[in-house]
Amino acid sequence: MYKITIDGKQYAVNVKGITGDNAEVEVNGKAYSVAIESAQHAFRPQPLRPAAPAAASAQTLQPQAQTPVKGKAVTAPLPGVIIQLPVVPGQAVRRGEKIAVLEAMKMENNLLAPVDGTVAKIAVHQGDSVLEGALIATIE
Repeated sequence: MYKITIDGKQYAVNVKGITGDNAEVEVNGKAYSVAIESAQHAFRPQPLRPAAPAAASAQTLQPQAQTPVKGKAVTAPLPGVIIQLPVVPGQAVRRGEKIAVLEAMKMENNLLAPVDGTVAKIAVHQGDSVLEGALIATIE
């Protein structure tokens, strides 16, 4: 979900999917099919990044298999959008230190280091949408 402001009016926009130069979006609860005119300047949301396969129904997204994670994984506790990444790979962190901030259901959730160590990998970027269980970072 994205919040955008146009001429001082705020809109809640959810990109449902993009196929070629067409996008299915929901704006303030109303569905639209829109054409993207300039592919090189068009916004392309990042794909959702699930951490592990999960049972899927017709209503859920199909997660993709991922390679095993070396080190201690920091994962998303629920689906949301990464709004802050205050650490970088190679940075030393202590248990309980903030690794990322995930916005879900209009609330900010601090994702904390589960152990003392060094950030080995950041698997997401600011603005990425993630599913529950998605790998956010690895600490070694």
